[in-house]
Amino acid sequence: MEQQIYARWVDIGTRIGLALLVISFALYVTGMLEAHVPAAELVRLWDLPVHLFVAATDAPTGWGWLALLHKGDYLTFVGIAVFAGITLVCYARMIPMLIARGERLHAALAAAQLLVLALALSGVMT
Repeated sequence: MEQQIYARWVDIGTRIGLALLVISFALYVTGMLEAHVPAAELVRLWDLPVHLFVAATDAPTGWGWLALLHKGDYLTFVGIAVFAGITLVCYARMIPMLIARGERLHAALAAAQLLVLALALSGVMT
């Protein structure tokens, strides 16, 4: 039963993430939303080491991209973030079910995995 619920939630999250990627990418490539880094400039800067790219484009680091969601090139990050967060949401959904079934070890392992993923996403460990 848990596997079916997990799979259903992954399926839903994947569909949402893909839809967000397609829509945001369309807004970006059509120019409906201005890009933070214009495509012509991006081609010129693409091979720079990351610290030079960040300096040349004033690109945010960490969760700073959230402040640029009004820009077409950064709006696409929302779909990527949905993909990255699917597992977190699924584990959070499964823990109460495991506890209700008396599977405390599995619930504890899922909670530990959830904590590790949340810490990794937060950037606290960097």
